[in-house]
Amino acid sequence: MNYTLHQLQVFAKVVQTKSITKAAIELHMSQPAASIQLKNLQNQFEIPLTEVIGRQLYVTDFGNEIYVMAERILNEVYAINYKTLSYKGYLTGRLLISSVSTGKYIIPFFLSDFLKQHDGIDLILDVTNKAKVIENLEKNEIDFALVSVLPENLQVNKEILLENSLHVIGMGRERNTKKPLDRKELEKMSFIFREVGSGTRSSMENYFNKYKIKFRKKLELTSNEAVKQAIIAGIGNSIMPIIGLKNELLNGDLKIIPTVGLPLKSNWYLIWLKNKKLSPVAEAYISFIKKSKEKILEHDFAWLKIIMKEK
Repeated sequence: MNYTLHQLQVFAKVVQTKSITKAAIELHMSQPAASIQLKNLQNQFEIPLTEVIGRQLYVTDFGNEIYVMAERILNEVYAINYKTLSYKGYLTGRLLISSVSTGKYIIPFFLSDFLKQHDGIDLILDVTNKAKVIENLEKNEIDFALVSVLPENLQVNKEILLENSLHVIGMGRERNTKKPLDRKELEKMSFIFREVGSGTRSSMENYFNKYKIKFRKKLELTSNEAVKQAIIAGIGNSIMPIIGLKNELLNGDLKIIPTVGLPLKSNWYLIWLKNKKLSPVAEAYISFIKKSKEKILEHDFAWLKIIMKEK
């Protein structure tokens, strides 16, 4: 056996993401480079670690057993690195955060300065849909979760980061309306939905149900980026949080369509389990958030006020 730590890192990330492409992105590698590392590790075993059926990658039972041991090895290596840095007076360790997909437009701004202040911290950030985020939190696999809807069946502590606001979004060249659209007008429109498990989709469905709107579902997409492009192309409309639409709203590719019963408002929350004993790194991060939140909002999210003023 002559496997390397890098091979184990790639394999572990492939198991976690169930995708070589996603693993490569998270490890800041090219897809071919990740494939080579995985192949070099596989060549040292007679039993397959993974298999591809159709377009889906599956981890074999043997692969899952190797993954458990690989994680143990990698954690020991991390511990050595952290211990070395701690002797030099650095705050060290891993910060594990799971964020709903729209949160990717928020969480980097609440991490940047913290990570710059603490070189000894490794960030593990998983961006996925709401259902997976809550699952990660419930299993106590992460320190924090970023959500816009609080989980109903979990006791959590929370820190509000900023307001979340959802509106009907249309392409920029749609006609201007002074009067908010009513239910009848919405029923004439075709709507683009996010996938099942998405918090944005849940908010849309709750709104339609509340006002008994007989909506027309045009198509379903798995990311806000895809939804944005579909709206710009004129395929349909959607109800979306404006936090991810900064450039498109400012340059006129998209517009907010005033609508009865909207915007839907909530908050973006950083949450963690009620009785969880936070690590020194997690404690330091919460302290940073409380101290720096207003400065971050003023510096990085002032554009929200500009857009709402122009609406």
